[in-house]
Amino acid sequence: MWRSCLEVYYCTYIIARLPYLIALGVLIILGVVLIGIYIVKRFQYQSIKFESKFRSVIEAATDAIILANRDGNIISWNKGAEITFGYKEKDVLGKNLQIIIPEHLREAHHRGMTRYLETQQPHVIGKTVELQGLKKGGEIFPIELSLATWKEGETIYFSSIIRDISERKQAEKKINQMVYRDPLTGLPNRRLLNDRLKHALDEADENKQFLSVMFIDLDRFKNINDSLGHAIGDQLLMEAAKRIQACVGESDTVCRQGGDEFIVLVPHSDTGTMTRMAEKMVDLFRQPIILGEYELFVTPSIGISIYPADGRDAETLIKHADTAMYRVKEQGKNNFEFYTPEMNEAISKKMKLEIGLRKAIENHELALVYQPQIDLETGKLFGLEALVRWDHHEWGMIPPDEFIALAEETGLILLIGEWVLYSACAQNKALQKEGYPPIRMAVNISSRQFQQPNFAGMVRKVLEDTGLDPMYLELELTESIIQDSQYAISTMHTFKKMGIHLSIDDFGTGYSSLSYLKILPIDTLKIDRSFTRNIFIDPKDASLVSTIITMAHNLGLKVIAEGVETTEQLHFLKQQKCNGAQGYYISKPIPAKEITEAWGRFSCF
Repeated sequence: MWRSCLEVYYCTYIIARLPYLIALGVLIILGVVLIGIYIVKRFQYQSIKFESKFRSVIEAATDAIILANRDGNIISWNKGAEITFGYKEKDVLGKNLQIIIPEHLREAHHRGMTRYLETQQPHVIGKTVELQGLKKGGEIFPIELSLATWKEGETIYFSSIIRDISERKQAEKKINQMVYRDPLTGLPNRRLLNDRLKHALDEADENKQFLSVMFIDLDRFKNINDSLGHAIGDQLLMEAAKRIQACVGESDTVCRQGGDEFIVLVPHSDTGTMTRMAEKMVDLFRQPIILGEYELFVTPSIGISIYPADGRDAETLIKHADTAMYRVKEQGKNNFEFYTPEMNEAISKKMKLEIGLRKAIENHELALVYQPQIDLETGKLFGLEALVRWDHHEWGMIPPDEFIALAEETGLILLIGEWVLYSACAQNKALQKEGYPPIRMAVNISSRQFQQPNFAGMVRKVLEDTGLDPMYLELELTESIIQDSQYAISTMHTFKKMGIHLSIDDFGTGYSSLSYLKILPIDTLKIDRSFTRNIFIDPKDASLVSTIITMAHNLGLKVIAEGVETTEQLHFLKQQKCNGAQGYYISKPIPAKEITEAWGRFSCF
């Protein structure tokens, strides 16, 4: 019974408090829900806050940051992308990446994305590569691209970080220009040539092919550069570079070696190829180069070496092409030659000759001889031409034609020329002191000497030091010297004011205009020996000699004929009223000690 009463009481108690229990449960459930909502909201807030911070970082980036879906459609576009490509975000969202890819790269980009989606094998994913981008205005520019991917479920997305590297490329180009390019012509320099030649040699060796090296030197460039100035010289070099480039192929390399020297690398070439190229080059340079008021002529001397016969490395090929070029110089210039082993012997001798020539003055191996000049009307001696001779201690007498050209080429002519001038003036003064009648001493002046800025000052000092009156000095100039008329006239007037006589040597063999004779302050024309020698062989030469004499007299000039070797030649010149003559028939060149001994015999003419 008690049990029944307890059960009834418990049930009544439970029933009475049931509403409270239900309310408590509801409160607990509500609390859990609220806590869950709070946690979710908290996470959402943190996510939004993180996304906001992430977005601000992206927007602050100066690089273009672009997100795209698997189809290549743009889903995110930052401010850096706007600056880089020129598109606003609203203009590109949903559009394909193709709008910022140059047309020539679009197919490759499409293939790359397709391959990655099919294979998941990265090609440029995770790497930084240099490509090209396309701006809104159509400008193609260099970019640096870093590409990555990520997944959301099964969906793949692409992220790109793109940097405009135009300024860097321009800086690299400038550095490349300084390191690998000639600053004047823009041509590759020797450093870049060596790189290309090395690769070309490796390829030729691997494929058993020929390649050629061409060494070019511009004839007469130094004369023009010295007389007209470096500004004209630089323009001339640029025009010459263009002409050389016009003669070669796209795969060939034209390099400026320095000064007036150029080297051309011609892969996959043989003797026939190089012959045609060299002939084309020589022919092209026959046309004058017009620079303002100047009409200039330069010609190329070209040497050629061919791999592998003439050398298996860059240094040897260039050296042998250079050797062949010097052979062209020795044989008259304005031509081309292929290298042959025999050329090395000539170069070796030339090098020894140059070394010997440098020591010749110190060793007293140079000496002057004097060729008498006679008056054809009176038969008396009126002048001497000083000629330099070289008696080498080992090789004996060296022909003037060999060492004078070498002296001109090496610049030694300046030192030798000053010595000759001083010695000749001193000898003439010594003759006068001994009581002999005053005569003029003729001294040959090279083009290189004449173009020296201090040349007139040097001549004045020699006259002062030797005490020779300027009227007893004659400077013999070649026609090539007077090709720059303004410079020549100015310098020659300086000498005329000093009282020095001036003559044009070897007249008729050069290319000067006859109109120069009206304006140049000269006293005498010297007819070249080649015309005198052929007076009775070629009627045209006889006519030329007569014409030169008549023309000179009409211009108030005197005429001296060189190379008189026979009585008949002498009589012909007398009949034509030639003023003077010299040559082996009259007297060979004699040393100073014989001048006084032979003075009396010149009256017999």
